[in-house]
Amino acid sequence: MLLGDTLYEPGGQLQYAYFPTTAIVSLLYVMESGLSVGIAGVGNEGILGISLFMGGDTTPSSAVVQTAGHAYRLPRRWLKEEFARGELLHSLLLRYTQALVTEMFQTAACNRHHSVEQQLCRWLLLTMDRLTTHELVTTQELVAGTLGVRRESVTEAAGNLQRAGLIRYRRGHISVLDRSGLEKGACECYEVVRKELHRLLSDVKYRQSTAANAA
Repeated sequence: MLLGDTLYEPGGQLQYAYFPTTAIVSLLYVMESGLSVGIAGVGNEGILGISLFMGGDTTPSSAVVQTAGHAYRLPRRWLKEEFARGELLHSLLLRYTQALVTEMFQTAACNRHHSVEQQLCRWLLLTMDRLTTHELVTTQELVAGTLGVRRESVTEAAGNLQRAGLIRYRRGHISVLDRSGLEKGACECYEVVRKELHRLLSDVKYRQSTAANAA
């Protein structure tokens, strides 16, 4: 999946579910004016297309690739059939959906009550949690669209973080230099989302690490 690719359009019939492995996708709500705001991100912890097993088959949001990478794609019929079995995947998908809803609620509160700099710290931390590197390739437009702010606001906030020695920022690239500093600069929203994701899916991470060690 390439940077900026759109996987879902608002109101469109979902044909596939996506399980990102190295890609990260932003779920965006797009207003009639064309302005957008991010409501959540999905990386290697989750799935795109929860509407398929929740019974809706459509979504009012769009899904845009914020970090290029790979994902597994599964036809909707196969996902629905497996979910209907009521076995392990059924439980995992429901738990992940709860974690995703938590991120959506917390993002809405963060966008309303916290500064652009705090929001950028939160977004960077959540993004880093889904990557195996401290380097992020993205665009100002995507970051601004995800945070629901002007490009100039992103430039100012990123400049402040760079002057503080927390990141190195150049056109199209962000390098995290001081993660602990970002955590101090973020609001409580990052920790709420991180803890809930860990609480609900820690057993999945354990199985993944065990399998990797066995290999």
